[in-house]
Amino acid sequence: MAILFASDLHLEDQRPDILRAFFRLLDEQKPGLERLYLLGDIFEVWLGDDTPSASADALAEKLSALARDGVDIFLLHGNRDFLIGPAYAARCGATLLHEPVLLNVAGRKTALLHGDTLCTQDTDYMAFRRMVRDPQWVAQFLEKPLEERIAIGRSLREKSKESAQEKQDYIMDVTQDEVVATLRNLNVELLIHGHTHRPAVHDLVVDGKPAQRIVLGDWYKQGWYLRADANDLQLKPFPF
Repeated sequence: MAILFASDLHLEDQRPDILRAFFRLLDEQKPGLERLYLLGDIFEVWLGDDTPSASADALAEKLSALARDGVDIFLLHGNRDFLIGPAYAARCGATLLHEPVLLNVAGRKTALLHGDTLCTQDTDYMAFRRMVRDPQWVAQFLEKPLEERIAIGRSLREKSKESAQEKQDYIMDVTQDEVVATLRNLNVELLIHGHTHRPAVHDLVVDGKPAQRIVLGDWYKQGWYLRADANDLQLKPFPF
């Protein structure tokens, strides 16, 4: 039985090609599939479970069908869709997880993250993250009318784009010391995450022992996925 991981689909109604490609991946990977983990930024933006979205509707239908066929589905928040709530997860037949997620993958002690918590050099973003992940901020935001939430989300998105243009690439990538500290503190040998859009397999040594960090790619020009079985891990691109 296999486990499938994907991240950073950034689904939006204006990009139906991404959704079609992801559905094709699910259809191809379904034989022998036991679990599916989506590690955040599933959507380009998410402003509450009542946000109208054709892409979200289609994904919920697809995932719930997969769940009915016996695949366990798990959703993790990203920096763009951290407001996904239990109502939407239920529509997907999925379990909503909170990072870090600890599990065994291919016989190795593993932690799953979205990946943004590893980017500690981006101090402006880390401060913003602390603010919007505060339960009180979330509750107050979700109480606002949908139109107001959409306007706020649009404004925050534009500010994020402007800020990113002013930052050097290394600031928005992971901090190596934070990676090592995370592996050590969680007592794992494998870290799987997305967020940075830099797909790769990184071999590390932590406290004299081999470790690995696998980065899932985004789904902008092509897809990326990681499939694991009892003995093997394979990170692969997926053409649209």
